[in-house]
Amino acid sequence: MTEFILGSDVEPVVPLGRTFDALFGLEVIELTPELARGKVAVEQHHMQPMGLVHGGLFASIAESLSSAATYAAVAPEGNSAQGLSNQTSFLRPIDRGTVHAVARRRHKGRTTWVWEVEISDDEERLCALSRVTIAVRPLEPR
Repeated sequence: MTEFILGSDVEPVVPLGRTFDALFGLEVIELTPELARGKVAVEQHHMQPMGLVHGGLFASIAESLSSAATYAAVAPEGNSAQGLSNQTSFLRPIDRGTVHAVARRRHKGRTTWVWEVEISDDEERLCALSRVTIAVRPLEPR
């Protein structure tokens, strides 16, 4: 999965095991140019003081899946993908179990891709919705 995400000719600047995604425990299940799925097992460090999963985790999952799926598609063409905007609406709290996410591409443009991400709990209840815009730019030499 790592090679597919990064593309065969691109070396990561930061080893994947030391990234923010690894820090919060994102497990990528599926990654295509049109759909990405992932999950995070809820742990205490994901909580805000009231015992609910912090909304920042929902937004982070949405941005990570959208960015990775876009990058996997555009890197072979010499492009990078980076978050441009992330708007997340919180609908229902999660306090245990697993946070599940499904990102669906809604727009594939030359310079921007737009994704809608549904965040749900173990009972498949919708807990958050995100709209993430990813900028597609020429890959800068390192």
